[in-house]
Amino acid sequence: MRGARLAGYLFGGAAASGAALYLVIYLYRWQWQRAIMCGVLLLVVEVLLLGLAALDRVSRLEQRIKDGDRRQDEILAQLRQADRETGGGRPAGGGPRFAWLGDGEGRTFVFVPVLMATGVALSGLAWVVERVARATVRPAARRRLAGRLAPLAAPPGGLHGAVPDLPDRPALGSGPPRGRVRRVAAAALAVAACAGLFAGLQAMTETQPPERGGSRATSLLFTVDGNGVDASRASLAAEQMWERCRDATAVPLVQAGMTSLDDGLFAATIHPSLSEHDELRLRGCLEDAGVDRVQLHVLGTGSIETG
Repeated sequence: MRGARLAGYLFGGAAASGAALYLVIYLYRWQWQRAIMCGVLLLVVEVLLLGLAALDRVSRLEQRIKDGDRRQDEILAQLRQADRETGGGRPAGGGPRFAWLGDGEGRTFVFVPVLMATGVALSGLAWVVERVARATVRPAARRRLAGRLAPLAAPPGGLHGAVPDLPDRPALGSGPPRGRVRRVAAAALAVAACAGLFAGLQAMTETQPPERGGSRATSLLFTVDGNGVDASRASLAAEQMWERCRDATAVPLVQAGMTSLDDGLFAATIHPSLSEHDELRLRGCLEDAGVDRVQLHVLGTGSIETG
């Protein structure tokens, strides 16, 4: 059972780590559909791990309750065994215990009221004695005891005269323990790592101001692979993906055309050229999973210089 629980934690941790890693990768590549899928998978794995932890805790509590019930049954069995061995603590005649509390004819049942009245009377008497003693006592005994102990008192200023005050120094061991320092350092490191990851993702996925590249035009070559899709359907999927991604860059692809070179091979020309950031965004949009049973692969991009 423990091995299965450990295997579940290891599998969940590995799946969560992989989903988080690919979530960051797809965000960097501007592939939003795959990033959403990885994010949903990460949430599912986290919920699974929380469920496993909750079930583990509940099973431990159930085991403790069962152990407590078992121990209680054992103690009760031991008490019953001891009661049988001692005869149940019954009188020698074999009568019931506390027979004077049982029902009987001719009984007045005045034992408890008399006991209560006697307690009240004794409490009142003790209160009166305490008040009288407080009113009549004198501190003579304490003064005599102080006089007898006077020779044992220390001389004024101590045995060696006046002792200067010790300088104020921190007590030994007053500093924070090592465990607390390590926890604080680990928490600070984790916060710094999260802040760095957030800043890095923000810088990589931030939409930059529109800018053009240094060349006259940008060329792009890509292929379309389909599962059970013929050439006409692949060409239609390529056109759909291209039209969908023409608005994915900071600079709209107004003067951009696409043509089919071979079976499943396509080329596009964009004028004027794109910046490196827009090329990354366009490539990520084209390679993202957007059409059913069709996957697009960008073979490469290049710059076109004209005289």
